[in-house]
Amino acid sequence: MHYHRTLVSDLHKGALLILLSELALVLTGVMIHELAKQVPIEVLVLARNAIGLSFFVPWLLRNGRRSIATTQLPLHLVRSLVGIAAMYCLFYSWAHLPLAQAALLKQTAPLFIPIVGFIWLKERITGWTVMAILVGFIGIWVVLNPEGHTQVPWVALLAIFGASLGATAKVVVRKLTLTQSSILIVFYLSLFNTLFSLIPALLAWDTPSLWLLMGMVLMAGFATLAQLLLSKGYRYAAAGELGSFTYGSVIFAGLLGWLLWDELITFEAMFGMALVVVSGVIVVLGSIKENVSKKL
Repeated sequence: MHYHRTLVSDLHKGALLILLSELALVLTGVMIHELAKQVPIEVLVLARNAIGLSFFVPWLLRNGRRSIATTQLPLHLVRSLVGIAAMYCLFYSWAHLPLAQAALLKQTAPLFIPIVGFIWLKERITGWTVMAILVGFIGIWVVLNPEGHTQVPWVALLAIFGASLGATAKVVVRKLTLTQSSILIVFYLSLFNTLFSLIPALLAWDTPSLWLLMGMVLMAGFATLAQLLLSKGYRYAAAGELGSFTYGSVIFAGLLGWLLWDELITFEAMFGMALVVVSGVIVVLGSIKENVSKKL
């Protein structure tokens, strides 16, 4: 019984951190949506990583080089390579799709997480999880095809591809949290991604104004906060258990899109979003049932 209470308590802590992470990520998307009208995506990606890296300078000066010592450098590198590819896809979708739709397509990631978790971490895939994946993709299809169109916009496909890469990155984070602190994970992500995004940004460079630069600092701050909260959240529970809570970003994005740009959500889109949320609930219930029956 005590173990059961601890398990549920850890899930609650992890869920809260994931929800806060998703709110910070949606606020990042809000900034990207506006900034991309005047700043190339490649420059925004570099700014997000370079400015995010600069936030670690005081911490590094205070704690010295010993604070970044790690035995998991190859895994950090893999996480960054997958993450930078997902970031380009995500930034482009935030810039060119309605906010709620971009957020929902990002939520294809939790549908991939149990699959990647099974391959990478040997986490068991239950029948509940399979059902959740099916329901979730039906919801995505309803949102993208409210009138039964046979073609999906290429920007939406790019967003879904980015989400699958994001799922892989999140599972790598789960593996890293077994031995690495949250701040160390985000530090190496910012370091490697700054290096990876430097050349594309230089090729597309357009010197931003002071106001645009301030906006990019705010964007990078939200994004770095989202990563810190994400890494912390996955220390409390398995990727499959927490994946459904990332659907909170759909609600946040829908509200902000309506408040800021008068973006309206159709009945069909709401129905599709509801299907995605239901799929998330199925994942949570299935994961909790599996873990409790296995460990009690």
